[in-house]
Amino acid sequence: MVFLTLLAVITAGFAWVLAPYFGAVFWATVLALLFAPLHRRILRRVGQRDNLAALLTLTLIVLAVCLPLALISVNLVGEIIGIAQKIRSGEINFSAYGQQILHVLPNWASDALEHLGLTSPRGVLDNISGALAQGGQFLASRTLTIGQNTFQFLVGFVVMLYLLFFFLRDGARLAALLRRSIPLGQAQTHYLLSKFATVVRATVKGNILIALTQGVLGGIAFTALSIQGAVFWGVVMAFLSLLPAVGAALVWAPVAVYLLATGSVWQGVALALWGTIVISLSDSLLRPLLVGKNTRLPDYLVLVSTLGGMSLFGINGFVIGPTIAALFVAAWALFNDADQIAESPGDDP
Repeated sequence: MVFLTLLAVITAGFAWVLAPYFGAVFWATVLALLFAPLHRRILRRVGQRDNLAALLTLTLIVLAVCLPLALISVNLVGEIIGIAQKIRSGEINFSAYGQQILHVLPNWASDALEHLGLTSPRGVLDNISGALAQGGQFLASRTLTIGQNTFQFLVGFVVMLYLLFFFLRDGARLAALLRRSIPLGQAQTHYLLSKFATVVRATVKGNILIALTQGVLGGIAFTALSIQGAVFWGVVMAFLSLLPAVGAALVWAPVAVYLLATGSVWQGVALALWGTIVISLSDSLLRPLLVGKNTRLPDYLVLVSTLGGMSLFGINGFVIGPTIAALFVAAWALFNDADQIAESPGDDP
């Protein structure tokens, strides 16, 4: 008992020491799981030379993942600063845009607002506009903060790459050590670790592919319609697409309504059709194939766990939340069907 207590205290202390670099450790683990099949293929081709295989895999990850993200981030930061400056100068005025919509509202819409108790829709609109303007200024301030913390970000990035090299090289040995250390039966341990690896891979691959698809499709539509900040809104739609059912529609739908209300009928109709048929359909087709099929989680559980995870862990939560939810379901399945799971070989993590 004393030893177990000492072990728990030391483990908690070790986690506390690693806490400042939680993001680096977390994403090194995620990328190692995600690219493990590629690493195994490279390892076979280079004649089981561990260091060379890990280095080649790491190089491919940097070229395929890190560099494109860096280029997008540079463009995004510049666009956010430009949008914030236009908001401050009044060139972008959400209140004026809203008033244009109010002027063209039909009588039945005005009556509906009054029936809902919104007797002063203009006042409500001013509040929404003020919130949007504050949001733009907040994004600009956060962008400047990120710029000021560039050194800290670079240190974390280097730590992540350093850990990723060893996780790739020693991943099989670390997984075997983890299996031996968990105080469960071999079958139960294998089942939970396999579920963890499957959920992480499916969540990251599926959500990122869906986010990229919807962000690109939305950015193309905004560029074609000459809407300011197409790159910025494309990235926003990509992030929002992490939320099932709602996602990117939170951006393109209000813009389509604004275009329709202000006389740009064909642009509004085109954006509404593009968003409904192309953007939303891409989510409906890709999510069950890439996420739901492997995680076996219902959409409502994915939505709630994603929102909860992101509120607790920030951007990392879009992986952590569904992973915890899937492990919760797996643990209860293990409790209810222990004998059946013990007979099932499962997949390797």
